[in-house]
Amino acid sequence: MQQIRLFLIAVQFFTRIPIPGWVGFQPEWLSQASRWFPAVGTVVGALSALVFVGAAAWLPVKVAVLLAMAAGIVITGSFHEDGLADSADALGGHAPKAQALTIMKDSRIGTYGAVALLMAVLLRAETLASFTTETIGLLLIAGHTVSRGWSVLPIAFMTYVRDDDSARAKPIADSIDGAGRVIALITVLAVLAAVGAIAPSMIGALLAGTLAGGVIALWWFRVLRRRLGGYTGDTLGATQQLSETAFYLGVLAAL
Repeated sequence: MQQIRLFLIAVQFFTRIPIPGWVGFQPEWLSQASRWFPAVGTVVGALSALVFVGAAAWLPVKVAVLLAMAAGIVITGSFHEDGLADSADALGGHAPKAQALTIMKDSRIGTYGAVALLMAVLLRAETLASFTTETIGLLLIAGHTVSRGWSVLPIAFMTYVRDDDSARAKPIADSIDGAGRVIALITVLAVLAAVGAIAPSMIGALLAGTLAGGVIALWWFRVLRRRLGGYTGDTLGATQQLSETAFYLGVLAAL
């Protein structure tokens, strides 16, 4: 029951999906809920896939892909897209750590943020539209799950660098414990196995996409260590966006 509660708390924090009132809330639960971040991705991906399947029955594939992506953005309240834009604005130039952290808190979007967000959306849309209609829904589920799996790594192995209580991600900044890491990993592997079982011909491509997402995530973590000495909530969102985009590109390159 406690794990169900933690999962629903993760859903509440990372999406706009309402949860039952009986779940309740305690601050320490939120740090434990990060183990279910990949599972939240599975939910977001599945709902986006449903929108794609419904739209693709009546509309061109590219339009259906855009509607599916829009659904994902609505479900998450553009939580991760905002993180990507803020991170790009803060780290796109050569601002020192203190200034970069201040820029991330600014609600306005700058040139770096606008370009990064536009490129990420266009790359995902064009890449997804390159796959067959039968596989796009599966890839949405896998991509959302795997990218959030890579986003767990900073919580597990890096330092949260904001010390102000107003930071939204501060409650999840405690390092994820061993059990949490195992749950996150099992979730990612289970989704990849399920997608691979449905589409066996894509197993190699799924692994290539996962590797591509990992490569871009590890590069991003290196940037964060060098520029900030750790991570923030915005950079977690950027990790998700970057690794999801790289996942689809990796799958496409391997097919």
